[in-house]
Amino acid sequence: MVVIGGGYTGMWTAWHLLEAGAKVALLEGGVCGHGPSGRNGGFCESMWLSGPGLRERFGDGPARELLEASSDSVTFIGDWCDSQGVDASFGQSGYMCVSTAPAFDDVGREAVAAAAALGAPHRVIDLTGAEVRARCDSALFRRGVLIPDFATLQPARLALGLRRRLVERGAVVFERSHVRALRGTVAETASGRVRASAAVLAMGSAVRGLRELRTRLTVTSSHIVLTEPVPDVIEEIGWTGGECITDGRTLLHYFRTTPDDRILLGWGGGRLAYGSRLDGRVEVDPEIAAETHAALLRLFPALAGRRITHAWGGPIDVSPSHIPQIGTLPGAPVHFAFGFTGNGVGPTQMAARTLASLALDRRDEHTRLPIVEAGPGARVPPEPLTWLGGSLVRSALIRKESAAENGDRAGPVTRAICAAPRALGMHLGR
Repeated sequence: MVVIGGGYTGMWTAWHLLEAGAKVALLEGGVCGHGPSGRNGGFCESMWLSGPGLRERFGDGPARELLEASSDSVTFIGDWCDSQGVDASFGQSGYMCVSTAPAFDDVGREAVAAAAALGAPHRVIDLTGAEVRARCDSALFRRGVLIPDFATLQPARLALGLRRRLVERGAVVFERSHVRALRGTVAETASGRVRASAAVLAMGSAVRGLRELRTRLTVTSSHIVLTEPVPDVIEEIGWTGGECITDGRTLLHYFRTTPDDRILLGWGGGRLAYGSRLDGRVEVDPEIAAETHAALLRLFPALAGRRITHAWGGPIDVSPSHIPQIGTLPGAPVHFAFGFTGNGVGPTQMAARTLASLALDRRDEHTRLPIVEAGPGARVPPEPLTWLGGSLVRSALIRKESAAENGDRAGPVTRAICAAPRALGMHLGR
């Protein structure tokens, strides 16, 4: 088997193939884990906040199977770290999605109702403002929901630990081996070819460069800032339980504490890439990092004057349906998974099980998940329309959501632009 891409999706696929006794060659254009898999916010998530959309698209039975599989993936990653001796600082302390303005007060309520309707009310729990602030006391927090099965981890440690175990188990890993062509299941690099019985495309945002798949995703970016150790602030706001948190925006802020008492905050409002081109601003954008820092201070004013020691960014492979896409290209056993839309640390492991089963030509509970061969929903237009339209929507969302947090209402043109993606069948929020 040949796996193209050395992020979580590719490496977990290689792991499950090895577990099944297959021989695996993994080709990575850079260094395994050095892309978005190794430098995200470290939220290891299930898909329960997406329960309403999954019920609408797939029906209750298939939606419940998918949601439970996503929860199992979080548990699997924690158990794998324990059994393999990989210290990725895995901690399953739950997740809160919180409202920071009246416009966001309904956030998560449909997910609470969906979980109850699926017979799993313990999966998404409604929280009052007092209950939210008892876990993390920001004056902006009005109410929220709790999803107990989320975990946090150190993403680079997980990625590098997984790479190490793959090599030890016998995977042949070729780094700095950019695949310049895939002819059937023959992968060609500048220095050689790999012939395989099946191929797996686990390329993340680089899938946008493939003619067969480029209309099935867009590429945007996210940026993170990390404080110096601030144990006094964490103690002052009572954020000692380790919960990871997001606000209710579409271009959300996500934040968590770290084992060495820092606070990390990221913002999913970075600029769009043009096609699959990752210019410097997608990777590191000082302007977006500064805006991210300002959001951190707005949420936690006690951090004023505390140093930001690190800031970084990276691309996000965005699915128009906000649901990961898994399938097989026509004409050859070439299987793919992408479109995790910034929520991939947990679901990539679930997708990798499916990819391994597809590559082995098995039909099992993993290949029967409803997202397999479900398609993208809406298609994205060719460039430059995607970049122009996406950038216009991004700017409108920033205006609308900033106005909401300031107690104002955006103008009618801004609201109309924000509504355009849904009118076209695209889902920007979970």
